[in-house]
Amino acid sequence: MIILSGGTGSPKLIDGLRQILPDEEITVIVNTGEDIWSSEVFITPDIDTVLYLFAGILDKTKWWSIVGDTYNTYDQMKELGQNEFLMLGDRDRAVNLVRTKLMKDGLTLTEATAEIANQFGIKANIIPMSDEIVTSMIETPDGKIHFQEFWVTKKGAPEILSFEYEGAKNAKLSPAAKKILEKEDCVIIGPSNPMTSIGPILALPEIKEILKNKKVIAISPIIGNAPVSGPAGKLMASKGLEVSSKGVAELYQEVVDIFVYDIRDDLIDPKEVEAMGISAVALDTMMTDERKRKELAENILKLFEKL
Repeated sequence: MIILSGGTGSPKLIDGLRQILPDEEITVIVNTGEDIWSSEVFITPDIDTVLYLFAGILDKTKWWSIVGDTYNTYDQMKELGQNEFLMLGDRDRAVNLVRTKLMKDGLTLTEATAEIANQFGIKANIIPMSDEIVTSMIETPDGKIHFQEFWVTKKGAPEILSFEYEGAKNAKLSPAAKKILEKEDCVIIGPSNPMTSIGPILALPEIKEILKNKKVIAISPIIGNAPVSGPAGKLMASKGLEVSSKGVAELYQEVVDIFVYDIRDDLIDPKEVEAMGISAVALDTMMTDERKRKELAENILKLFEKL
């Protein structure tokens, strides 16, 4: 089973899948559009969330970072006048330092990720979407900024004039991701921000053509006219998209066979989704505990039987 992942929504679904499938049967292709250099360290937040999940050390109260991590290095650097806008824990920083060294030694991001996964004893296949740089950038009235600065430092407040995936047109899908996609038939697009977590993956030139020949199920991260979390609504609106599950379905319509929306979503008309050539299914997508994460995963796996 392949899942496209980013942010915190998809990892929750992966947590559910792990209660049903052995880790070695799960492949996660992860967004790298939010990767960034900070204090000479290469940080890839969405990959780390997935690594920590499979390693059993993810802080599930936040769905990012390592549980029980300390921030001594961050605090000391701040005292010395180095204000990092990404707050890295000490153990988290160690992982990023190792990744940076591996890449400086000549490994690709895919190879470095595999090495770290191996050191953690992870059996799942965790693959970056690309080994080349693709960056989610936002144009604001004060200039162009990285998505991390927009969301973490500026709390999503600036007006969005435009939004783009820099480097995507010339970037290639990771060879490891391409190989597994060509081999496997079933793909889940996780319930993550469709603009910043899934959008960069789908922006890669090769992937949509591959997905058109697969069985693809996508889960909406929006209920009514608001995302479950994050700035998806503001980013969608900046592109002239309707902030709704219907708007998400429109983004995915080229590649999706079944679109899952939440049972509480009383704004979506399934017939409008079906008019796009997509089957629409209502499920409980609010994964507030382990049982609900497992139930959603089970229901999604059952949907593949209909394709």
